[in-house]
Amino acid sequence: MGGVGKTTLAQLVYNDDRVQRHFQIKAWTCVSDDFDVPRVTKSILKSIANVTVDDNDLNLLQGELKKQLFGKKFLLVLDDVWNENYSRWSELSCPFGAGAAGSKIVVTTRNLVVAERMGADPVYQLKELSDDDCLCVLTQISLGARDFTRHQSLKEVGEQIVIKCGGLPLAAKTLGGLLRGRDDPRDWEFVLKTDIWNLRDSDILPALRVSYHFLPSQLKQCFAYSSLFPKDYEFQDEEIILLWTAEGFLDQEYNGRKMEDLGREFVRELHSRSLFQQSSYDASRFVMHDLINDLARWAAGEICFRMEDTLAGENRQKFSESLRHFSYICGEYDGEKRLKSICDVEHLRTFLPMELSHFDENYLAWSVLQMLLNHLPRLRVFSLCGYRNIFNLPNEIGNLKHLRCLNLSRTSIQILPESINSLHNLHTILLEDCWKLKKLCKDMGNLTKLRHLRNSDADELEEMPKGFGKLTCLLTLGRFVVGKDSGSGLRELKSLAHLQGRLKISKLENVKDVGDASEAQLNNKVNLEALSLEWSARSERCEFENVLSVLKPHRDVQELTITGYGGTTFPIWLGDSSFSKLARLEFEGCGKCTSLPSVGQLPFLKELDISGMDGVNGKSGFLAELVKKLMKCFLSCERFLLTIVVNFKEHCPDDFFYWRRST
Repeated sequence: MGGVGKTTLAQLVYNDDRVQRHFQIKAWTCVSDDFDVPRVTKSILKSIANVTVDDNDLNLLQGELKKQLFGKKFLLVLDDVWNENYSRWSELSCPFGAGAAGSKIVVTTRNLVVAERMGADPVYQLKELSDDDCLCVLTQISLGARDFTRHQSLKEVGEQIVIKCGGLPLAAKTLGGLLRGRDDPRDWEFVLKTDIWNLRDSDILPALRVSYHFLPSQLKQCFAYSSLFPKDYEFQDEEIILLWTAEGFLDQEYNGRKMEDLGREFVRELHSRSLFQQSSYDASRFVMHDLINDLARWAAGEICFRMEDTLAGENRQKFSESLRHFSYICGEYDGEKRLKSICDVEHLRTFLPMELSHFDENYLAWSVLQMLLNHLPRLRVFSLCGYRNIFNLPNEIGNLKHLRCLNLSRTSIQILPESINSLHNLHTILLEDCWKLKKLCKDMGNLTKLRHLRNSDADELEEMPKGFGKLTCLLTLGRFVVGKDSGSGLRELKSLAHLQGRLKISKLENVKDVGDASEAQLNNKVNLEALSLEWSARSERCEFENVLSVLKPHRDVQELTITGYGGTTFPIWLGDSSFSKLARLEFEGCGKCTSLPSVGQLPFLKELDISGMDGVNGKSGFLAELVKKLMKCFLSCERFLLTIVVNFKEHCPDDFFYWRRST
């Protein structure tokens, strides 16, 4: 039965401290009804050690998995399994024999036949909770207590609400979230007596319908939109906030807060009501329970539609005139037979292909792309994410005058067309993992409403276009590439006062004037959490020391990385105790430096990563210098925990020095 707590129980086991200590390797993967052996194998590999194999060759995948598991005691959780085909399970399980004795596999399923096919022993069948236990769940979430000792006036009505939960903890959790912080008996009575309990127009659990019914109108809209995500799809809060913003759900300032802040509050609210749940193995991601996903689809009605099958044959789907938001799971080949009919929905606002795996090869027909651009002029969200065959965009992209979010991540795009400059409502451009991208639009400064340019891992990007500093609304920027002659210099960063999160500045060898670097005013970027400074080539004209000395970040920066620095000494500010939040410091390829900065004066440094710093005289000299710099921390801090990784690539290629001290 759905909602009875199978996944929650598996999570408690998976995260238990005793389990953590007992197993050398742990992995969690959500299988769902698509029991594709290569996909599930990839997912297990990624969960084990973030190992990714960009290949669908099962022999290669299983060989890598065997290598990861060999001789190690592992715990593997396969969540939400539906497959009854024994041969598929047998195929998937081949590498598991490489693990050490005592390894365990936990499977959650709604189907006893699945348990029999997989040879599960023993089988634990979860039953519905008793009313008393359900009441504990309800009171703990709604009142932060185990019972009604301090809220006697709510006890009777609470007991009647629990009866309607049918013993399902998911129902009790969502109703508890609905009543969180409310101690007025009239609120509880209103929930108990609402007519929504008696509706019989769907298979949705009545308790879930009630939870949705009492959401504020803005939250209802945002929750219904999440029905575009496939079941078991794990998403980060930023991902859905960008979509909500693009659709105008967060346009109106709410008590003076920014759209992004309001979006984060909405995510927290949906999480507190158990409509969004944290991922089992990645706390930064969220997922919806299958029954909650069904609730979102019910709530969306004909406004949203998610196409789930890959439809090898012709798609004769007739879409409602009310349809505004459309998503589908990417197929190996998405051509006219599958997507032509969506072009008839002229009022469509969202076109959103979804990837179940970042490693699949997905192909979109060029003719489909042109049809979309010519027939869907009202799009606000347009994504081609994951289509590796997209090397360029037609100029017709300029037809989408209402477009706010353009997602080209994980495509092979090389140059952004100039017609993008006419999209004056553009709010977000996503270019993450665009490994072939070389140039942005020349007149990008015209996009004055642009708030997010995510271009991390676009390593081939040559430079930022001139006038980039006109994008004064920009909040996030993955990478700023210093231009040579025709591109933007560092001074363009001065006007980007609102930058936040992570920023990488690369090709610093192109800085010809220290004054240009000084004008960047990095010390005024108070919201930057992580800064990376990179010299990617040697140049006789580089003024390494002078440039780095004026690139001092704000004292609240939490991570700092310096790569390819060619100076012999570091500036005084690097190691200044005023950097009170700096927790991670990395030096890579700074081979000419003869001494380390005063890292021992950084009060909250947790991680120090050094590689390619061979200018410090030899291994023993390096370690002596390192210990000398760190002694102040050991002597002055009551609690000190620091992880140091030093890689002597030149002199000792295979020698890694790990030091962990906790007192």
